[in-house]
Amino acid sequence: MREDVRSVFERDPAATSTFGVLVCYPGLHALWFHRLNHWLWRHGRRLLARWLSQVARFFTGIEIHPGATLGRRVFIDHGMGVVIGETAIVGNDVTLYQGVTLGGTGKEKGKRHPTLQNGVFVGNNANILGNICIGENSRVGAGSVVLQDVPPNSTVVGVPAHIIYRDGKRVLITDPHDVKDPLSDVIIALAKEVAELKARVEGMDRAAAAREPAAVRSLTEEDAEREHFREELSRVIYKNAGGGI
Repeated sequence: MREDVRSVFERDPAATSTFGVLVCYPGLHALWFHRLNHWLWRHGRRLLARWLSQVARFFTGIEIHPGATLGRRVFIDHGMGVVIGETAIVGNDVTLYQGVTLGGTGKEKGKRHPTLQNGVFVGNNANILGNICIGENSRVGAGSVVLQDVPPNSTVVGVPAHIIYRDGKRVLITDPHDVKDPLSDVIIALAKEVAELKARVEGMDRAAAAREPAAVRSLTEEDAEREHFREELSRVIYKNAGGGI
């Protein structure tokens, strides 16, 4: 419990006194409720554990299934709307903000909720869904929807989430397949069509360049023929005029 209080002071600059933390932080109360509920769940008192988790949700606005496994020094800031599923595993020194969901994606049995390794930070209203793993010291941006494993020391954002930083270095996306957005197929089709049109235009330019000398030669020949015709015509007209005189 001392570690929990200390972690609040370390991660929340708004914390001003121990008494204030003890009475005004629902994330702290939810954690302490969960430790009791998890012990009951593991010792076969599952109905009582579930009922007490609902009591904790009523008072704190945070729903943690008693079957979930939470590590030490977990910090739930503000906390309203946080949902942690039954088979979720949360490591040490993890920070969760309001509205975070560690949920499943269907009705499958067994491990169906995410695993957050040590030092993970999850922004408000982020959804981490399915039996996936968020690597150590990774960060999930606010409002993101994470559907795939995230490697350690990474930052992910977006719907669905994609990596923008890894090991402190910016990750640039050059292939639309890497985004895996619902509209990525449209983007890929447009990019393919643009590439085809560009190739056609370049082909037309090359063909026009190849025809240009021949076109110049044909115009020169036509000019020469016209000049020759004018000369012939002038001679014919001169002779006719002389004969008449």
